[in-house]
Amino acid sequence: MMTQQISPITLQVELGERSYPIVIGQTLLSDADLVGRHVVGKRVAVVTNTTVGPLYLDRLSQALAKAGKQVTSIVLPDGEEEKNWASLMRVFDALLEQKCDRKTTLVALGGGVIGDLTGFAAATYMRGVPFIQVPTTLLAQVDSSVGGKTGINHPLGKNMIGAFYQPQAVIADTTTLDTLPARELSAGLAEVIKHGAIIDAPFFDWIEANIAKLMARDAQTLAYAIQRSCEIKADVVRQDEREGGLRAILNFGHTFGHAIEAGLGYGQWLHGEAVGCGMVMAADLSRRLGFIDAAASERVRALVKAAGLPVVAPDIGAERWLELMQVDKKNEGGQIKFILIKPLGTPVIMPVPQEALLATLKACVQQ
Repeated sequence: MMTQQISPITLQVELGERSYPIVIGQTLLSDADLVGRHVVGKRVAVVTNTTVGPLYLDRLSQALAKAGKQVTSIVLPDGEEEKNWASLMRVFDALLEQKCDRKTTLVALGGGVIGDLTGFAAATYMRGVPFIQVPTTLLAQVDSSVGGKTGINHPLGKNMIGAFYQPQAVIADTTTLDTLPARELSAGLAEVIKHGAIIDAPFFDWIEANIAKLMARDAQTLAYAIQRSCEIKADVVRQDEREGGLRAILNFGHTFGHAIEAGLGYGQWLHGEAVGCGMVMAADLSRRLGFIDAAASERVRALVKAAGLPVVAPDIGAERWLELMQVDKKNEGGQIKFILIKPLGTPVIMPVPQEALLATLKACVQQ
């Protein structure tokens, strides 16, 4: 478990007037000065869920109250399947009932679902109110809380309804990872591995060398994995905030992964589990197209497996796979675009021949 004390690290997401800090450190939730500094008005609405709320809502609410803020809390049911229109309406209902004005700051306390949903509520309530991301899962700390992608799922596709809307700040309290279930820790490591695979081959090497320490929740090792992932993501977002081109590389493994999530039903596999398996499939496809050799493809598979993630995809039927992959925001004119690696540490985005794709499905899907 994470015990030794480490000084907080602050990174900046450079987006001109929409720039904001990412603060990574221990026991930040109790830091009244830190949380109060990023809340511009007097009123705060903390959105959380039934799992995270009992653990951390009081701690954060007390810090906000100490900073002189008036706090309302909104507790939603937990789970990817709750990232929907009904949950969004519950947030709006509470904000309106409490007569929250446009100076109210929304605070997302939880994992990726709470972060995406609260961000979307903030983007649209009174046409936009400030919000702060307080991610409590590894996946949210290394990926979903950074970059301003917000939204909800639709039965026909993941994250299809949303907005680009940047937070005022991201406050990543690493002590929240102490209570994270092992399965959720693994899910977060999928996004850490992704950053190495697409952009930073030396970071991929470092993850391989340190995977046992990461799985054991060594504080220093996790802090570095979070920091480097946030640096990589912040740099990509700075160059392409609204996913005009480059930012799509962050979806490595996601085209397959989103198909797994939608095909099985949201919540059956965690997002990170689906992405982990999706990266194994994307690496297999990259090998079939001659972009990487068998050894590199095997390195991706072995690392995903070492992170406690599935490496064999569920059998949802080839037709259904293709159908689900066609409902993807990267696609243009009906062509499925894949993020592949050429070589490991360098991304390429392109449509692929159907026979290669079918061969990957056959090789990677449960027989």
